[in-house]
Amino acid sequence: QVQLVESGGGLVQAGGSLRLSCAASGSIPGINTMGWYRQDPGMQRDLVATITNTGGTKYADSVKGRFTISRDNAKNTVYLQMNSLKPEDTAVYYCYANKFGGLRPEYRYWGQGTQVTVSS
Repeated sequence: QVQLVESGGGLVQAGGSLRLSCAASGSIPGINTMGWYRQDPGMQRDLVATITNTGGTKYADSVKGRFTISRDNAKNTVYLQMNSLKPEDTAVYYCYANKFGGLRPEYRYWGQGTQVTVSS
């Protein structure tokens, strides 16, 4: 019902910046929270940042002050501005959206992921 397509990943040196974008399409009505998670091989998929449809944000402690999530509801797009990148930020970043609070798997939607690699 909802398709999420990420863009903006790539290779950057430590201290650099990247801006991720995620465009939602399909069944847009009802989408509440959108955000970003990341995952390294063998690791769990962890929250990076989320933003509600009314602008409330949440960040992982490890990215506070460095990353900024924003949202353009008119374009059904969520962004993640990543500054002061560190090697430990290297991961596949997944766009996320939910309906009905994401309480059931069918109400949670994921993009394919985009690789972010930060070299030291």
